Amino acid sequence: MQAKLFNDIPQQTPQRDRNNYHSLDELGAQSKNCTQCQLAETRQNVVFGEGNPQAKIVVIGEGPGAEEDAQGRPFVGRSGKLLDKILQSIGFDRNDVYICNIVKCRPPANRNPLAEEIEQCLPWLNAQLELIQPGIILLLGKVAANTILQNKCSMGSMRGSIIRWGTYDVVVTYHPAALLRNPNWKYQCWEDVKMLRKHFDSMYQSNQP
Repeated sequence: MQAKLFNDIPQQTPQRDRNNYHSLDELGAQSKNCTQCQLAETRQNVVFGEGNPQAKIVVIGEGPGAEEDAQGRPFVGRSGKLLDKILQSIGFDRNDVYICNIVKCRPPANRNPLAEEIEQCLPWLNAQLELIQPGIILLLGKVAANTILQNKCSMGSMRGSIIRWGTYDVVVTYHPAALLRNPNWKYQCWEDVKMLRKHFDSMYQSNQP
C-alpha cells in the first residue's frame, strides 16, 4: 500500500554549495552579500529563509514579493498569512517548519524568476537543505515544483502523490498567491496538505514519546 503512495522521479541529489559554511546563520550571512545575478541590483533585502533549523518539513516557494523584500522575511504578506492558516490547519506553525524560496531576491514586479537567476540562486537552497536535512519538502506553486523536480509538468500531474526527489519526499500544492486569486483551488490544497500530514505522521509518529 505504501508503495502506491510514491511516484518516483529520478533526480540528482542536491550538491554541496561552494561556499564554506557550518550553520544556517552563517550561510544566511554569506547570502546577504550575493551579487551573482541581476536581482541583486533591485532588491531591498535578501530573503534567505526562516524557521526551525532542524525542521522535518521545509516549505519552498518561488520568490519574495514586495512585503518580503521590504522586511527580509519569507511569506509575510497576504500569501504568508494564508500559508500560516494552511499550516495551522494540519497542526503546524511557522516555528515547526523552515520556510524559504527558490530565489532569495524579489524579481521586479513579481515576475517569474529567469532561468539564469534560478541557476545562480539554487546553490543557496541546496545548502539550506543539506544543513536542515528535512524528511519532507512542500513545494508551493508550479515554478518551485518545476525547478526542484526538473520538469515541465502541470500542477495537475504533480499534485496528489508523494514524489521522491533525492533523499526527500516531496508534496506539491498551489502557491498561496494562486489560492487568493482562485479560491476554488483551496479544497485541492487542503487535500494535499492532509496527505502531507498523514505522511509526516507515518514517518515520525513512532519516534515521538
